[in-house]
Amino acid sequence: MEQKRPFPDQVHLSDPRALRAYAHPTRMALVGLLRVEGPFTATRAAELTGESVASCSYHLRILAKYGLVAEAEPGAGGREKPWRATAAYTDWPNYSEDPAVASAAEALSVAVAENQFHRMMRALERRHTLPPQWQRAERHSDAILYLTPEELVAIGERIDAVIAEYADRGLDPTLRPQGARRVAYLQVAYVAPEQGPGQHPAPAPEAAPEPAPEPTPAPEAGSAEGER
Repeated sequence: MEQKRPFPDQVHLSDPRALRAYAHPTRMALVGLLRVEGPFTATRAAELTGESVASCSYHLRILAKYGLVAEAEPGAGGREKPWRATAAYTDWPNYSEDPAVASAAEALSVAVAENQFHRMMRALERRHTLPPQWQRAERHSDAILYLTPEELVAIGERIDAVIAEYADRGLDPTLRPQGARRVAYLQVAYVAPEQGPGQHPAPAPEAAPEPAPEPTPAPEAGSAEGER
């Protein structure tokens, strides 16, 4: 029997105005936080982001305008309304024949890539504080492949299917095994630029570092690493 989810898996953005509205670091941060911490009010959003309450309230209303967030308790009284995310993921076109959509989608993809890069750099700066088993488990590797468009799509679908096996843990904390933590798993695949005359050849992909020999760890009494 299929489990009823609290919200659909994806919200799809195709309106250029919505795409450009979402390509804002504070708004992306608010949507991400609502998916993990929400529902919450603009006051709580300000505490989590370091922005002012007025700024968060404004950005939340913009996000609501394009269906990315919604009131958690419509019609409820009180000075502040709690907000919730409307979906677990955001989706937008990789390609469009409409120049306005293509331009806005590209701008959003760039904004998301920059956001992911900064988040990864912050994680790397704090990596030394992780337990050894987590440092060994993390992955930082790449590869150069020669693929057709159809093969690249097929690879992505296979990876998506593996990730989907763990997706319900994000919605139901009771499904998370002891010691599970929130892990950012990025998928990035792009056509490598061709090398023109006089340009240096593309560097070979860097191999993943060899893991150090791991001693048999002693059992940890009552260990349960939780993430928000």
